[in-house]
Amino acid sequence: MNSRFKNNEASVNWELIALDVRAGVRFLRSQPGITKVILIGHSGGGPTTSYYQAVAENGPSYCQGANKLSQCSSSQLSGFLPTDRADAIVFMDAHPGNTVNGLRSLNAAVSSENNPKQLNTALNPFDEKNGFHPNPQGDSVYSSAFVQRYTDTQSQRMNDLIAAAQQMQEDIASGKSLPTDNDAFIVYHDSARLSDFSTGVWRGTLHPAKLLKNNGTIDATKVVNTVRVPDGPGNRDTDSQLSGGLFLNLTSFLSANAIRSTNSLTGIDWCSSNNSTPCAVSHLSPSLPVLVLSMQGHYFIRDGEQIFEMSTSSDKDYVVIEGATHGLAPCTACSALHGGADYSNARTNLFNYVRDWANARF
Repeated sequence: MNSRFKNNEASVNWELIALDVRAGVRFLRSQPGITKVILIGHSGGGPTTSYYQAVAENGPSYCQGANKLSQCSSSQLSGFLPTDRADAIVFMDAHPGNTVNGLRSLNAAVSSENNPKQLNTALNPFDEKNGFHPNPQGDSVYSSAFVQRYTDTQSQRMNDLIAAAQQMQEDIASGKSLPTDNDAFIVYHDSARLSDFSTGVWRGTLHPAKLLKNNGTIDATKVVNTVRVPDGPGNRDTDSQLSGGLFLNLTSFLSANAIRSTNSLTGIDWCSSNNSTPCAVSHLSPSLPVLVLSMQGHYFIRDGEQIFEMSTSSDKDYVVIEGATHGLAPCTACSALHGGADYSNARTNLFNYVRDWANARF
């Protein structure tokens, strides 16, 4: 299903998305013969489905509070019924939130939002002296010290952007600014996520995890690392142009693209935003079955593990699909990069696993 915003980031009021998912769940519940509804959240469907379920189970109190950058409305989200709750959730290469992706994509080399073309050379991820690889499919290699400084500064930049947006809201409310309740908010240089062009950053799981191998067997004895193909030049070119920016308004920025943190990888204030999969799963019923699947040919492996770890479910499972892309297909480029490894059964193995997991419960 699609929400009312149709992938138009500038128009998003994230908190209202729960109403659109509810309409879909109620439609399914009304169909003859349907007795169970499983939400499947692929990619951005992760924060969408988990946010919905958190509201369906807890009511508007979940999306309200002094720590929230954006508050939901009790009147708009009223009327949830017990039957609106899904019976299970499958996270299919779900990410931790549009907010977190936005945070990690900020170019930390931007020293001033008023002069975004002026970059701090010491923090420029596209500078070869810092470890950038300029050739197509070349793997950039950054020192741990650079990664720490860069991800710390990404958080500083995001926190500064949040403060600027909140100040704009205050100025509008007090009459100091133009008489509009939702001004434009533009963020330049937003295509500089280190994991896009360095397989050494956000590499994989921290602990041994299930790897569903191409032959259908599961190996749960090892840490699982990505087999993805990096793309440095593509991100460098995008980040330097207007297409590498966010063209939003104050509501869409604060509700769906902003989150507080001290470090973009390891220091995120998960519940400062309602667009946060890890926060939502930590507020769901322990009896809700949860299946988390990550694709080995992408960079959400550690994110999937973290969603699994933060879930309060007593019936949860986490699996990485060998050689699968974010689009759930076999990764042919990954195969070529890794000596012709066979990933041809990735899609079949993925959906067979979901089928068997669901059948075992319902």
